[in-house]
Amino acid sequence: MAARWSSENVVVEFRDSQATAMSVDCLGQHAVLSGRRFLYLVNLDMPTEGHRKISRQSKWDIGAVQWNPHDSYAHYFAASSNQRVDLYKWKDGNGEVGTSLQGHTRVISDLDWAVFEPDLLVTSSVDTYIYVWDIKDTRKPTVSLSAVAGASQVKWNKKNASCLATSHDGDVRIWDKRKPSTAVEYLAAHLSKIHGLDWHPDNEYILATSSQDNSVRFWDYRQPRKYLNILPCQVPVWKARYTPFSNGLVTVMVPQLRRENSLLLWNTFDLNTPVHTFVGHDDVVLEFQWRKQKEGSKDYQLVTWSRDQTLRLWRVDSQLQRLCANDILEGVDELIDGIALLPEPDKTLLAQDSEPQHSSGHADEEALKEDFQNDLLVGRKSDQLGLPQTLQQEFSLINVQIRNVNVEMDAVNRSCTVSVHCGNQRVKMRVMFPVQYPNNAAPSFQFAPTTTISSTMKAKLLKILNDTSLQKVKRNQSCLEPCLRQLVSYLESVVNQEDSTSSNPYALTNTVTPPLPTFARVSNAYGSYQDSNIPFPRTSGARFCGAGYLVYFTRPMTMHRAVSPTEPTPRSLSALSAYHSGLITPMKIRTETPGNLRLYSGSPTRSEKEQVSISSFYYKERKSRRWKSKREGTDANNRPIKAAGKVIIQDISCLLPVHKSLGEQYILNVSNIQETCQKNASSALAVGRRDLVQPSFTSSGSCSSMSDPGLNTGGWNIASKETEHTFTAWCESSPDDLRYGNLTYADHRERERDQHDKNKRLLDPANTQQFDDFKKCYGEILYRWGLREKRAEVLKFVSCPPDPHKGIEFGVYCSHCRSEVRGTQCAICKGFTFQCAICHVAVRGSSNFCLTCGHGGHTSHMMEWFRTQEVCPTGCGCHCLLESTF
Repeated sequence: MAARWSSENVVVEFRDSQATAMSVDCLGQHAVLSGRRFLYLVNLDMPTEGHRKISRQSKWDIGAVQWNPHDSYAHYFAASSNQRVDLYKWKDGNGEVGTSLQGHTRVISDLDWAVFEPDLLVTSSVDTYIYVWDIKDTRKPTVSLSAVAGASQVKWNKKNASCLATSHDGDVRIWDKRKPSTAVEYLAAHLSKIHGLDWHPDNEYILATSSQDNSVRFWDYRQPRKYLNILPCQVPVWKARYTPFSNGLVTVMVPQLRRENSLLLWNTFDLNTPVHTFVGHDDVVLEFQWRKQKEGSKDYQLVTWSRDQTLRLWRVDSQLQRLCANDILEGVDELIDGIALLPEPDKTLLAQDSEPQHSSGHADEEALKEDFQNDLLVGRKSDQLGLPQTLQQEFSLINVQIRNVNVEMDAVNRSCTVSVHCGNQRVKMRVMFPVQYPNNAAPSFQFAPTTTISSTMKAKLLKILNDTSLQKVKRNQSCLEPCLRQLVSYLESVVNQEDSTSSNPYALTNTVTPPLPTFARVSNAYGSYQDSNIPFPRTSGARFCGAGYLVYFTRPMTMHRAVSPTEPTPRSLSALSAYHSGLITPMKIRTETPGNLRLYSGSPTRSEKEQVSISSFYYKERKSRRWKSKREGTDANNRPIKAAGKVIIQDISCLLPVHKSLGEQYILNVSNIQETCQKNASSALAVGRRDLVQPSFTSSGSCSSMSDPGLNTGGWNIASKETEHTFTAWCESSPDDLRYGNLTYADHRERERDQHDKNKRLLDPANTQQFDDFKKCYGEILYRWGLREKRAEVLKFVSCPPDPHKGIEFGVYCSHCRSEVRGTQCAICKGFTFQCAICHVAVRGSSNFCLTCGHGGHTSHMMEWFRTQEVCPTGCGCHCLLESTF
């Protein structure tokens, strides 16, 4: 690594890092670069003093990496690799990997830490799911969102704690994690794939998208059909992100094109030309982020990482920041600067007053000056974003349709009374707003006597409301409506929990999460504009599965092609909207009878639309002449149409090189090689697999050689009569052979003897790793066949043993000597560890125990006892069913 300094920026060169992703921590102290073998940590305050590494063992590159944006969690960052996310901890110059988040079935495309909750992380994948994780409990996602198409980007809203956005090819979906069943809004944003997505830092409804179609578009998702503004570009745009100051936007081109290596800074109020260009990288920019502003400094720093293996820190001074400001707002800044330069009051005029009055007058004037500056700043921001400037305006903008909420507002006394009724719980509270609200002054909350929730719930609810209000007023934003929504959400969760507990008194708090929600069946409204990226359904398909089966589906035998082979199949499901709306008549190729629906034919009648199916666009029912003569006078539309074909599972084991019967009959007797070969050869001949039996010896010399059906790369290795019988087919070479293979020999006869031993083998020891892979694959096949013992026999001959078990183990204390024991027998007193509480016999097999009282026993005895009883069989009084699971 090398570094170069200049007056404008810092350049840090990395060699052989091959990093593809970069992130800057929320404190502005470190940047992490992600490579396949290492994670590189750079101290941005002293970039010339080298970097630290965190090694990683994975064959997958890191797709996305991001630091936690909260100061209290600033030493945590997350990195995605294929289908999982690893959580890392970097503290005091040392890094370590913590836990992993595993739930996706396809590659993870993006991740993002929550802006308001430090424990929440959202991940998106091409498997069509978006998962919200709580890092305090990483066993499963807390929220699951499901879309039809895979998501390439996911970003939390910077102003709304429950809102997030995802991009799917050229579309954007807006989600509320409290309503995970469906997206709350849909934007058909671009004609090509979206590469970048970013929320406005000050407005919760506005976001920017960058796309392959050479444009950046700005949206208010409350008006999803029309973008607010557009920035046309000459090349596809890789990323477009807002600046932390003024109204700036930074864009960078798509990395694959390699035509433009600069970053462009824009003023969103004037998108005609960029206000500045960051020139210096020799290759395309892969990532850029903003560093936290240093205390006492007005300058910002932009951190960029490029394919030219350089990390650059660009200084953005106040003059460059002004170029991103609105002209009107710039005039306000000049006015504020002029106020700061006002002359001091004339002391001769103040001498007539008393000293306390002089001091008070001077303080009042300073306070007045400060209030005037704050009012200008707040008014400027409110005017720009359309936010309420007075409490009366905020009251007038409150959404009165929030469920179960009644609000009585009194702007004169700066207060309001909120009443919420949810289930059996009632909450009534008075909210008082200080004069400075919302300028860094939060309201106060006081419960009325009619409130029915417990004191514990009151304390928790007050904490939630105070935290929510403080987050808003710190940014000079109104907080009443967000607090109301938090109040309703908390009460609903309490009521739902009470209902589930009352309906099942033995329900456990840590019950298994229900399976992910499935998609609702497609309704009659096929082909809406939202289906432009849903591919047209298949009418046939096939896939191989685990244990020698082929699963396939086809069209019904009663259906045949309704269109000529030259007519194209629709690209997406949205092409079918004309058949259901009745408003659009697509191109008509040739005339058909009204009863036969045809692709791109005229719009069907009402009765046809009601019984239309996707298959009918592909196929129509066959009509033989025999049936036609018998049903001449009947209406064909009255007969039900079989719109779906059969799903067939076919056994194809006869086509595979492996055979289940041989897997059951083969033996692996290390002590008697001849018997093993003869027995296995006979088994192969019995099932007609002569291709597995090789004559490589005579019957008098040794035995036939026979290749394993699961491992077609070689066979058994048999030594000659003059040498000792050794079993080396499954254990071609020991680790010692490879370890000492290159040593020099004191006597050449030893080297020749070792070489002779190696030549006796039919398999090359250099391919040991490959042979181990074959054994593991064959072991998986045996497992799918249910031959677990045979699988264990095979895996015993793997050269490299599996990794030791890592995870939570059940530990007990011996009932005799009270020593800690792992297993069923105590290593000290040699007695069995525990006894069944019912039969008082030592437990050796399956067992269950209560984690509260520690009593238990045989699983069958425990299940039989608790079918009719509720307390522990020992008489200790523990309600084991309520405390734990048997």
